[in-house]
Amino acid sequence: MAWIESLQRAIDYMEEHLLDELAMEDIAKQASSSPFHFQRTFAILTDISVGEYIRRRRLSLAAGELCSTDAKIIDLALKYGYDTPEAFTKAFRRQHGMSPSEARKYTGKLKSYSRLGIQVSLKGAEPMQYKVVEQEGFEVIGIKQGFSYGNGENLAGIPKLWDQVNQDGTCDFLLCKNNGPVKGVLGVCVDKSSTQDKQMDYWVGAAYKGETPDGYLKMEIPPSKWAIFEVHGPMPDAMQKVWKQIFTEWFPASGFQHAGTPDLEVYPAGNSADPDYYCEVWIPVK
Repeated sequence: MAWIESLQRAIDYMEEHLLDELAMEDIAKQASSSPFHFQRTFAILTDISVGEYIRRRRLSLAAGELCSTDAKIIDLALKYGYDTPEAFTKAFRRQHGMSPSEARKYTGKLKSYSRLGIQVSLKGAEPMQYKVVEQEGFEVIGIKQGFSYGNGENLAGIPKLWDQVNQDGTCDFLLCKNNGPVKGVLGVCVDKSSTQDKQMDYWVGAAYKGETPDGYLKMEIPPSKWAIFEVHGPMPDAMQKVWKQIFTEWFPASGFQHAGTPDLEVYPAGNSADPDYYCEVWIPVK
């Protein structure tokens, strides 16, 4: 349970410093995690980014104070992290569906987001099928796109990238070239925060040994111990469900930790919308 306790410590830290300027590095430190892996884990568990959670909580508190005190709107804007009343009003309207002035007059319903508490089930209602294997390093060819994970850009951008590569023939090409030890088209997240602030690269690729084809890039996947999880069902729902199970059930109970190197989503050939479609999640563990 130490893993869940450390994650809750990070959430508690955010709550205790909601009125301060929060840095992702300081938040992740509470969970003994890198900013990249904390943000990714948080997004998998909650379906929102850390930045969006902080924004929702601040605007929930601001709405409560707006309706219960005589504080000036300009003072509330500054208190909750907005440089101008206009920026505060825009964000407030986006969350609550009304302006701060309208909220003060009780002319509508406000939307409040409560403080987050992490709960896990160590005995899932559905069994998870997985195996742990040792795999030598291998090469991946593919395309990549950079995203910011600090503002949740990756959550919206990665599905759009998959739509693109499925339509323009990239996935078909990669499947034809796939001669490496992992069979299928790969989705690979690579942390770039050591060289760029809050940045990640997302690759769509395939395990391949040979000369890099024109128009494609190559990366090395290091030798690893992998926990490989089966995923059954149509995409993307089945994949999202397994990711949540991994972090809420398997990691807390298994004794393993994420090794910190890229993990893989492995999509074999087939109709990903089929109810019987099979794919895998590969997580490097230690």
